[in-house]
Amino acid sequence: MVCIMSGARSKLALFLCGCYVVALGAHTGEESVAEHHEAEYYVAAVYEHPSILSPNPLALISRQEALELMNQNLDIYEQQVMTAAQKGVQIIVFPEDGIHGFNFTRTSIYPFLDFMPSPQVVGWNPCLEPRRFNDTEVLQRLSCMAIKGDMFLVANLGTKQPCHSSDPGCPNDGRYQFNTNVVFSNKGTLVDRYRKHNLYFEAAFDVPLNVDHITFDTPFAGRFGIFTCFDILFFDPAVRLLRDHKVKHVVYPTAWMNQLPLLAAIEIQKAFAVAFGINVLAANVHHPVLGMTGSGIHTPLESFWYHDMENPEGHLIIAQVAKNPVGLIGAGNATGETDPSHTKFLKILSGDPYCEKDAQEVHCDEATKWNMNAPPTFHSEMMYDNFTLVPVWGKEGYLHVCSNGLCCYLLYKRPTLSEELYALGVFDGLHTVHGTYYIQVCALVRCGGLGFGTCGQEITEYFLYLSFVSDLGDDPRSP
Repeated sequence: MVCIMSGARSKLALFLCGCYVVALGAHTGEESVAEHHEAEYYVAAVYEHPSILSPNPLALISRQEALELMNQNLDIYEQQVMTAAQKGVQIIVFPEDGIHGFNFTRTSIYPFLDFMPSPQVVGWNPCLEPRRFNDTEVLQRLSCMAIKGDMFLVANLGTKQPCHSSDPGCPNDGRYQFNTNVVFSNKGTLVDRYRKHNLYFEAAFDVPLNVDHITFDTPFAGRFGIFTCFDILFFDPAVRLLRDHKVKHVVYPTAWMNQLPLLAAIEIQKAFAVAFGINVLAANVHHPVLGMTGSGIHTPLESFWYHDMENPEGHLIIAQVAKNPVGLIGAGNATGETDPSHTKFLKILSGDPYCEKDAQEVHCDEATKWNMNAPPTFHSEMMYDNFTLVPVWGKEGYLHVCSNGLCCYLLYKRPTLSEELYALGVFDGLHTVHGTYYIQVCALVRCGGLGFGTCGQEITEYFLYLSFVSDLGDDPRSP
């Protein structure tokens, strides 16, 4: 399947718009690392981790008991770092909640929290200065791993920060607790930390008073951005980070529970990379029984991913990644030329004739006239939201569908017709189930049957060759 998606043609407010595909099985990048010139590529790794979880996350335990559990996960991390080091990896990413687990209360998670000094204020190498701060055992191990593997290391852990009663935001127990990503250099230095802003039913953690827009520079690929899991669906910090900080690469720890048809890990990660013309290094936890799988190294042009709902084992993905990602759509962060197939689509979208030249002659397609009257639009519930959809009929064609200020356009082609029904859908409104937030979504989905009412059901596989673009119109709104 080939998917191409462009971002908004007006203001930068697109947060979720892409090729919605869930692939069964696994396509890993480790075996596909090609020989490329060192000056153009770097070697990255992400690890999908089957984390060892607390048997009772609500129980109150000691710091020593918490460290015993966390060290079991850290032992696995260290094994992966050494495996990656043997293959020349320069940066490795581990998942959200991979060290301590999840489903804690604010009180029960406390023994699992490390103290976190601000890297902007304190320069610190935990491996070389282990006694500088108390309750930093996890940070020390991660720092030493980075040194041992000679690579940048990104991991997620719970952290604590004391606060005073004079602070109006200070919780009653006198401390902030954050879901935190940390970045270590290959020398073990704590480069920076990111505190998750958009929590998803995480009662154990606080929301930072201000949104962190964190970037860090590397000697091998320039500037990286960082955020966590649910953050990817929101303007802050994800889109603002890309817009304001010239980021070409994102490291993305996540603990993502897949929900079809629109919230599968791989589709979100890939769509984000394509939409913004960047590289995304995404590491998920691996718990198939909970629907948690899906990690990858995604560029605008290709992905090396892992998704397995049967195998209980974790998986290390390694791939060479372009330092300057080539975008499909000429996105602001992409540095390469626009993909030829998307050039054709944009010509069609604008109503201009499109010409191609082969070895002997020039072939031109006539200017496209969008048929606004057919096929018919209909409504169907998808992910608890009332989508406006249009059926995808025929072997090829051009479609569009709009809702409020959001319009989605589709150029599609498939080799053969089948009995399956596909639909292009759009939603622009307030989502109110499992959280309340404003969303804007474009989606191409396979329906559960031939009736319009089946569009939006959970379908695990389909095939279509397509190009996909969205237009947010003149009134874009962030979620």
